[in-house]
Amino acid sequence: MPDAAGAGLSEFISALPFQPTLERIVKAIEDAGMTVFARIDHAAGAREAGMEMPPTVVLSYGNPKGGTPIMLAAPAVALDLPLRVLVREDPTGRAVVSFHPITPILQQAGVPDPLAHRLEPAQRLLVEAIRG
Repeated sequence: MPDAAGAGLSEFISALPFQPTLERIVKAIEDAGMTVFARIDHAAGAREAGMEMPPTVVLSYGNPKGGTPIMLAAPAVALDLPLRVLVREDPTGRAVVSFHPITPILQQAGVPDPLAHRLEPAQRLLVEAIRG
């Protein structure tokens, strides 16, 4: 997955506009048996503060069956779980999907390798959802 400017950020351009991209990602998460725990609409927050920003939503998602064993192995990773994905509209109107690849974060926290790779499919499905 591409790393935006070496910042530990993977970004992907969707062929679809913002709203259909967001809907596809939510559907892919739910179809995989995971839950969207939170939806943070930053653009709505900006409007409430009297400011404007393009559509920008962060989803917090996952499944306790996947994350709990990881947090038991390294309790501090609870700061990085559940997973998060940012869906935003860039200045040209394209939908951009971004996330921090979780495996290096988990490895740095001392999560054993088999567990550290366990959540990769949950991030890979995001990319597949906007390509599929």
